[in-house]
Amino acid sequence: MSAEQAAAAANPRADDVRTLTHQVWTTFLGEQIPLLFVEDNTFIPDWSASVTIRGAWDGMVSLETTRACAQRVTRALLGLDADADDLADADLVDAVGELVNMLGGNVKGLVPGPSRLSLPLVAAGRFAHGSHQARVVRLCSSWAGEPLDVTVHAGRATASREQR
Repeated sequence: MSAEQAAAAANPRADDVRTLTHQVWTTFLGEQIPLLFVEDNTFIPDWSASVTIRGAWDGMVSLETTRACAQRVTRALLGLDADADDLADADLVDAVGELVNMLGGNVKGLVPGPSRLSLPLVAAGRFAHGSHQARVVRLCSSWAGEPLDVTVHAGRATASREQR
């Protein structure tokens, strides 16, 4: 087996990521509003979050969604009424970051170890993955009528440095 084939074999499979995403979602957000997997999502995310996995397997797990979905997720995780007043961005950061952290921890369990999981990074808008990372899984889904994507990239992100 070549090094490329071995690396590809270590990547998580889409079915496994779909299963763990569904498990995380129903465990923390319940089954009243189902997470629906769809063929494709075309949207510009208002919120993105990611965690990196470093070790025997290197990669990144990210979550992208709309503001409406992030607000609904936050209300559900905090046990607030669905029509509660507008939430602070700090609450959205905490909730979206916690979800990607749970997803990343589960993906970490799918890949060869040992490895470390980073703290979540959360931003308004879209994150860019490292230029040396390749997308290996993209799950398009919908929750409460809002798009939500979970993506796994493999490969070590490298920092570029300018030559002086």
